[in-house]
Amino acid sequence: MWLDVFDEIARACVTHGRDDLLLWLRQRRAQLLDPTLRVLVIGEPKQGKSQLVNALVNAPACPVGDGRTTVLPTVVQHAETPTATLVRTPLPTAGRPAGPAAPAADRTPLPMAQVAVEIAGRVPRRPTVEAVHVEIGLPRGLLGAGIVLVDTPGTDELDAIRGPAASAALARADTVLMVSDSTRELSVAELNILLHLVRSHANVAVVQTKTDLVANWRAVADRNRQHLASAGIPASLIPVSAVLRLRAAAGDDRALNAESGFPPLIARLMRDHGDKGDRLARTSVCLIGRTVLEQLAAPLRAELSDQEAAEQTGPISRLHAAQREIDELRRCTTRWQNTLSDEMAHLLSDIEYDLRDRTRTILREVDEAFDRADPLVGWETFQEWLDGSLVEAAEANHRWFGQRCEWVAAQVASHFTRYGYDVPPQWQVPPPDDVVDRLPVLEPPTTDRFTASQKLVSGMRGSYGGVLMFGLALTLAGMPMINPVSVGAGVLFGGKTIRDEGKALLRRRQATVKTAVQRHVDDFFLRTTKDCRDTARQVQRVIRDHFTGVTEELQEAIVQSFRSAKQAADADAAVREQRQREIQQRMRRLAALYEQAQGLASARPAPVSLEPRP
Repeated sequence: MWLDVFDEIARACVTHGRDDLLLWLRQRRAQLLDPTLRVLVIGEPKQGKSQLVNALVNAPACPVGDGRTTVLPTVVQHAETPTATLVRTPLPTAGRPAGPAAPAADRTPLPMAQVAVEIAGRVPRRPTVEAVHVEIGLPRGLLGAGIVLVDTPGTDELDAIRGPAASAALARADTVLMVSDSTRELSVAELNILLHLVRSHANVAVVQTKTDLVANWRAVADRNRQHLASAGIPASLIPVSAVLRLRAAAGDDRALNAESGFPPLIARLMRDHGDKGDRLARTSVCLIGRTVLEQLAAPLRAELSDQEAAEQTGPISRLHAAQREIDELRRCTTRWQNTLSDEMAHLLSDIEYDLRDRTRTILREVDEAFDRADPLVGWETFQEWLDGSLVEAAEANHRWFGQRCEWVAAQVASHFTRYGYDVPPQWQVPPPDDVVDRLPVLEPPTTDRFTASQKLVSGMRGSYGGVLMFGLALTLAGMPMINPVSVGAGVLFGGKTIRDEGKALLRRRQATVKTAVQRHVDDFFLRTTKDCRDTARQVQRVIRDHFTGVTEELQEAIVQSFRSAKQAADADAAVREQRQREIQQRMRRLAALYEQAQGLASARPAPVSLEPRP
C-alpha cells in the first residue's frame, strides 16, 4: 500500500514537471525497497561518533584518539573478510548529469592499515567536483543482519548538513543517530539540526555518549529530554558509553555491556531493521509525501497569488481605469458647462453694472454743469464733450468685456488640464462698430429765448403793479397817483419782474436739457447693452462649440480604450479562470494524495493545508 502511494507521488512529480524531485524519489524508493538499514551517525566534532561506531561493531573501524578526527564519510558494512575501499563519485554538474546516465564511481582498494590515513584526509581529493568516502567491510553479526553504519565528519552548523555531500548522505539514511556527549546539554545548534532532521526522516534518535566520564549524566539526560520535548522533537534519547562497551566485549562481561547502554541501542536498530518494510516505510512515505507535496503545492499557491496581484495591474485594472476615465469625463462635462453658464451670467451682470456706473457718472457731471450754465451758451462744445464721454465709456467697457471673455474661456479650459486640452479657442471678441456714428443724435433745447418784446411786456406788467400799489397809498396823503415815488416803484417792480422771468426761463431750459440728456444716455445704454449681450452670446457659443468638440474627441478616444480594455479583460479573465480551475483541480488532487500519505501512519503529523486559498 505504501508503495502505491509512493508511486502516485512520483507520478504527481511527473505531472508537475519536477524532474529533480522525481530523481530524489527514485533514490528514496530504491532505498526503502533495499532490505538493509542504513544508519547515519552525525554530530558535532569530538562527541564520540567514531567511537560509537567502533563500539557497535566491536572493531577499530573508524580512527579515534587525540589529533584525529573523521574528515571523510565512512561506510561500515558487512563483508566476509575485512576490506577497505576509497570511493570517488563525480558530482552532478552542467555537463555531468545525475541519475543512471551519471559516470560510475572510481573505487580504489586500500590496505586496512591505511584506512586511518585516508580518513584523516591525507589522500588528495577534489571536493568541488567529486564526493569522496571510505567503505569498510567487516564480518560482524550486526552488520550481517543488514545494518550499514555511516560515520560522518563533525558539523555544528545547520547549513553544513544542507550541503551537496551531506544532503546526499541524509537522503540515503533510514535511521539518523544524533551524537552528543554527556559533558553538556544539547546546544541550540544541535536542536536546530534535530528540527531539520525530524521533518525529513521518520526515525531519529539522540545518542548521549561518554556517560563513563560524567557522574551526573542522568541529570544531563533528563534535561536533554526536556529540551527535546520543549522543542517538539519526537526523538528518543539513549545514553551510552563506548568505552564500557568495548571493555565488556573484550572481557565478555554481560553486566558491563548492559551498563554501557548499548543493548537498548542495538535493539532499537534491529527493531528498525525489522520494521523497515512496514512501519518505517509507511512513516517515511508520510514525511516524503509532506515534503514533496508541499513543494508541488507551493508554486501553485504562488501562481494563484500572482494572478490575484495581476488582476490589480493587468487588463482588469486597465478596464477599471477606462471606466473611471469615462465617469471622470462625464463629471468634467457637467463642470465645464456649469462653469461656462455661470461665468457668462456673471460677466453680463458685471458689464451692465460697469456701463451703468460710467453713464451715471456722466449724468452727474451734466447735472452739475447745467445747474450753473445756460444750455443756449456753448451747446456745440457740450455736445462734443458728451459724445466723447459716451464713446470713451463704451470703449472702456468693451475692453473689460474682452478681458472677461478671455478669463471665462481660460476658466472653462482649466477643466481639461488633465487631458492636455487646456487651450482656449483661438478667437477674439470682435471690436464694436463705430460708436460715434451709432450714437443717437441729441437735439439742442427748443426753449424760447427771452426777447426784448417779452422783456418789455414783463417789465410793463411788473411796473404797473408797483405804480398802482404805491400811487393808491400816496393818494391817502393827498398826493396824486402818478408821482415820482410811484413811478420809481413801478420801475423797480418792472426790473424785478424781468429778472425773475429770465431766471424761470433759464431753469426751464436747464430742466429740459437734463431730461433730454437723460433720455439720450438711456438710449445709448440700451443700445450698448444690447450689443454686449449679442457679443456675449456669440462668445458663449464659440466656447461651447469648441469644448463640446474637445469633449466628443476625448469621449471617442476613451470609449475606444474602454472597448479595447474590456476585450483584453474578458480574454484575460477567461484564460485566468481556466488556469485557476486547473490549479484548483491540481491542488485538490495533491490534497487527496496528501491525505493518503498521512493515512499510512498511525500517528499522523500536524496536517498541512494544501487546499487552494479562497
